[in-house]
Amino acid sequence: MARIAGVNLPNDKRIEIALMYIMGIGASTSGKILDDLKIDRNTRTNRLNDDEVERIRRKVEKLKVEGDLRIETARNIKRLKEIGTYVGTRHAKNLPVRGQRTKTNARTKRGKRVTVGSGRKKAAEKT
Repeated sequence: MARIAGVNLPNDKRIEIALMYIMGIGASTSGKILDDLKIDRNTRTNRLNDDEVERIRRKVEKLKVEGDLRIETARNIKRLKEIGTYVGTRHAKNLPVRGQRTKTNARTKRGKRVTVGSGRKKAAEKT
């Protein structure tokens, strides 16, 4: 099992897909890394030899991935909250940031809300 940037890459997947398990590496970056190193994109992770894994590891170390990227993202969000931008207040209120509608939808961000009745008691409860 190849371990790159603190992430165990799955053995049974193509290396192009397996690299995308590392935060900060998407499809295009994964392809560029493999093209630069002249490694076939269709090679399975478990078929890579130690030299190829080490070359990929050295290439990925030059990029901002995983922990460093998470820290930078958190720092950017904190800065937006401190200066009081619209985006920062949306982050603080745990609401969608990029202009999505919230009257309906946005359930995963807002959570499932319980509707409150009108306050009027039903006929059976009055007596």
